[in-house]
Amino acid sequence: MSIPQALALATQATGLSEPNPRVGCVIIAPDGTTLGEGHTQQAGGPHAEVMALRDAEAKGHSVAGATAYVTLEPCSHHGRTGPCCDALIAAGIGKVVASLPDPNPLVAGQGFARLRASGVEVEIGPGAEESRELNIGFFSRMARQLPWVRMKVAASLDGTTALNNGASQWITSDAARTDGHAWRARASAVLTGIGTVLDDDPQLDVRLVPTPRQPFVVVVDSRLQLPVDARLLMPGRRTLVYAAVHDEIKAAALQTRGVTIVTLPNESGKVDLAAMLRDLSRREVNELHLEAGNKLNGSFIREGLVDELLVYLAPQMLGEGRGMASFGPLTALRDKLALEFRSVDRVGPDLRIVARVTGRAI
Repeated sequence: MSIPQALALATQATGLSEPNPRVGCVIIAPDGTTLGEGHTQQAGGPHAEVMALRDAEAKGHSVAGATAYVTLEPCSHHGRTGPCCDALIAAGIGKVVASLPDPNPLVAGQGFARLRASGVEVEIGPGAEESRELNIGFFSRMARQLPWVRMKVAASLDGTTALNNGASQWITSDAARTDGHAWRARASAVLTGIGTVLDDDPQLDVRLVPTPRQPFVVVVDSRLQLPVDARLLMPGRRTLVYAAVHDEIKAAALQTRGVTIVTLPNESGKVDLAAMLRDLSRREVNELHLEAGNKLNGSFIREGLVDELLVYLAPQMLGEGRGMASFGPLTALRDKLALEFRSVDRVGPDLRIVARVTGRAI
């Protein structure tokens, strides 16, 4: 039961530990007593193993000879904090059961090696799939140097996301919107296009569920049209605008609102989306939550940049209107975007579908 305990703890790091992975740790005595437990804190704060060791110490427990169950390989390098493997060794832990090796090339098996070299028994594998899914963005950034891109769409059963006049509030239910905010909360950043900003003036923050921090916001704005009074420009909130032109006057006005502007044009005079994703990875974005209109959604799909779809379908039909993503027209069925359903659940009166691009594995 100890790895499931550790995984439950790891989920508590969601929205807190970014850009670090979500990790949980439980320390169990030989007689089965739980000695300490913890999860990774905010960047620069203690990792799960240190939190569990501190918890055991606060309770007056010795962990000598105990087993530490942890959902990711204990780190072995000096980053924002010291190596967790050294802390476990110094505390006298006898065995470490870990779900996965750390994909960070600064770790990548070195934590396990140092534990074994110090006489600590190591077992790897329990809870591997669950831990990888919980940290899909971190694994993506480490393995591909790209964030995990999740496209969120709310639509009627016949796939309409807005009427032709732009009306779209609200197609899905309060329950679906609350659930959507929970998915926003787990992302490092929320991305939208300038069309959505000009049409809807969204806040794109997390309001409907508790969160220890707000994801920062990214706007794809080729011509720097973002209004300086846009609602998503909140005090203290990190905002990135990717543009295709350099306009000193517009840029200066936005910079007074705390906006960082990155100019990345492609050959067509629009934002180079692939280059943008690489830049976001360098800025330590793990999961990128895409909430945009059908045109930008279509561009992401057309360029093969979407990893997963989060779709809410309302039990209604709206007929002609704006679809989920504008791309194509295709001339052959083999050119389709093939998907695999990961889950289909009821959320209030609506359906929530999580579908992953076929063959997209980290």
